[in-house]
Amino acid sequence: MSDADFTPLRVTYWTHGRDTSRRIRTWAKTKDYSVSERGQVAPEIIEAFFATHPEAYEQANKFEMVHATARTPGASPEDYEWQGDSQLGDIYTIVFVRGIDEREVLRRLGAADEDIRLIGDGDRSYPEGPQIITVRRIGDWTVAIEDCGWRGAQREALSALSRNGGEAVAVQRHDYAQHHFTYAVDGRLITDINPGFPIDRQGEDPDRLNRHLRELGIDPAARDSIDNPIPAGLALASRITGVTISPQHLRRPTLGPPYPMPPSDPCQRRTGSGGDAAMPSPCHRALSEPCSDHTVTLNVVRAS
Repeated sequence: MSDADFTPLRVTYWTHGRDTSRRIRTWAKTKDYSVSERGQVAPEIIEAFFATHPEAYEQANKFEMVHATARTPGASPEDYEWQGDSQLGDIYTIVFVRGIDEREVLRRLGAADEDIRLIGDGDRSYPEGPQIITVRRIGDWTVAIEDCGWRGAQREALSALSRNGGEAVAVQRHDYAQHHFTYAVDGRLITDINPGFPIDRQGEDPDRLNRHLRELGIDPAARDSIDNPIPAGLALASRITGVTISPQHLRRPTLGPPYPMPPSDPCQRRTGSGGDAAMPSPCHRALSEPCSDHTVTLNVVRAS
């Protein structure tokens, strides 16, 4: 698929401040909409408000992003919508490794044989440690799921996992820094892609996966931001490996070791993108925390 064969699915976002948010809530109550005092307001309510208040619409800030979606048969970002509300949380790494079994994957990630055991539902990564990685075999691939960590996404780990003619694909979600998609073959890092801004990629052959990006509706030559980067990254991994992860693959017990927590692990300290100071770990925070009402966003599909 060439760049001329598709038009990316662009999404428009509106952002507005607290005063407008209050106006929307007040207006919505007069129209018998159900709204809470805090948290996000439903997009259809915001859209209805802007439709009847053109001056507020003109004052709102607007920007566009691209929504990745499958343009050819195969894995799609929609296959991974479940991960946003799953037990995986806001920092995790999933690594797909071809041709080696579960125990060898764990060894190459630094586990000692005596530490490998069944990991149950009560085993989690916490700031005080240890760090949990579980593995399971799916076809020709071993999939390692790293709870609140990025050990498997590091260059040295991917080199070890893919050496001797092997292949490894890592998708790292980190909501407080930068997401990563990394592909390694025979001990060499082929490409490392920022799934939220795919023109930002590096490696020995950074453009090798451009065909797959196009198949997911992403123009690899455009300076577009992607509004569903992790589902896009996981779909990209699935297209390479032929393996699609589902919630059933998170079920325990399954094999894995509790790794000692390295000092640089994001579960101990984290640094936000842009050089923010280190802050306590966000892992396993309550998913019910209310969203700030300082800024509200609404997205509407503009073109397909």
